[in-house]
Amino acid sequence: MAHDVTTRSSAPVQPRAEERPRSRSRKGGNWAAWAFLAPVVIYLIAFYAYPLYRNLDLSLRHYTVRSFVQGNAPFSGLDNYREVFADATFGPALLHTLIFTFVSIAFQFAIGLALAVFFAQHFRLSATLRALFLVPWLLPLIVSASTWAWMLNSDSGIVNAAIQLVNTSTQAVNIDGVNIDPVNWLTSPQWALTSVIIANIWIGIPFNLVVLYSGLQAIPQEVHEAAAIDGATSWQRFWRVTFPLLRPVSAITLLLGLVYTLKVFDIIWIMTKGGPADASTTFATWSYRLSFGNLLPEFGPGAAVGNLLIIMALIFGLLYIRIQRRQNA
Repeated sequence: MAHDVTTRSSAPVQPRAEERPRSRSRKGGNWAAWAFLAPVVIYLIAFYAYPLYRNLDLSLRHYTVRSFVQGNAPFSGLDNYREVFADATFGPALLHTLIFTFVSIAFQFAIGLALAVFFAQHFRLSATLRALFLVPWLLPLIVSASTWAWMLNSDSGIVNAAIQLVNTSTQAVNIDGVNIDPVNWLTSPQWALTSVIIANIWIGIPFNLVVLYSGLQAIPQEVHEAAAIDGATSWQRFWRVTFPLLRPVSAITLLLGLVYTLKVFDIIWIMTKGGPADASTTFATWSYRLSFGNLLPEFGPGAAVGNLLIIMALIFGLLYIRIQRRQNA
C-alpha cells in the first residue's frame, strides 16, 4: 500500500487535455505577432537604421570617389566635423536654416489656423474652397518651386509685372511719391532668402489647415455655446476656449512642420541653388552641394552637415516630448 502511494506521488503529473491546446494556441499567436511585426522591423532597418549608420560612417571617414566605390576609406574621426565648423559657410547656413524654419512655421501655422477657424463656420461653398486650398499640397514640389521661380523672375515674372502695372497706374492718375522699383527676388542677396520663405509658406499652409481644421471639429460645440451664454465675445471664445483645447493638435502640427521644414531642399535648390553668394544656403542645400554639387565631392563633410540636421531635429523632438510630459503631469 505504501509502495503504491510512493509510486503515485513520484509519477509525473500529466497536463490536462484542455491545457495543451491553449499553450499551443499561445505559441501560435506569438509566431503570428512576430510575422506581422517582421515587415515593419525589416523596413525600419533597411530604410532608417542602415542609412543612418552609413551616414555616420561617411562622416567619420575620409572618402573620395575611389574609396566611396571600393569601400577602403581611412578613418578620420571628427576631422570632417571640425572642417565643417571651421568653414565660413557654417555660420550663415545655420542662421539661414533657423530663419527659414521658424519664419516659415510661424506664418504657416498662423495662416493655417486662421483659415481653419474661417472654414469651421460651414458656410456655402466652404467644402469647395477648402478643397481648392489643398492644391499647393497636392502639387509636386518641383512644379511648385518652378512656378514660384517663374513668378519671381526679375525680367519676366508676374510679380514684377504687377509692380510695374502699379507704377504705371499711379503715374496715369498723377500720384506723386508712389513708385516701387522692381525687385530682384532670386538674384539679390537681400531678397533670395525671403523669396524661398514665401514659396515654402505657400506650400505648407494646406497641411496646417487640414490638421487644425480636424482638431477644431473634435472640440464639442456645447463648449462654445456655454461660453457664448456666459457672455464671452468671439475673440474671448477663441483665445480662452478654442485655442487651449486645440493645444495638443497645435503641438504635433508645429513639431511635424519643424522636422519637415528643417530638411527642405527642393524648393531652395530649384529657385536659388542656395545663392546668390550663399544668401539662401541652409544646411540641407549645403550638405547636397558638398556631396554632389562639385566635381570633387566631399562625402565626409556633406554627411557631417546632414548629421547636424538630424541632431537638430532630434533636439526639437525631445523638447516636444518633455513639454508634453509636463502638460500631462
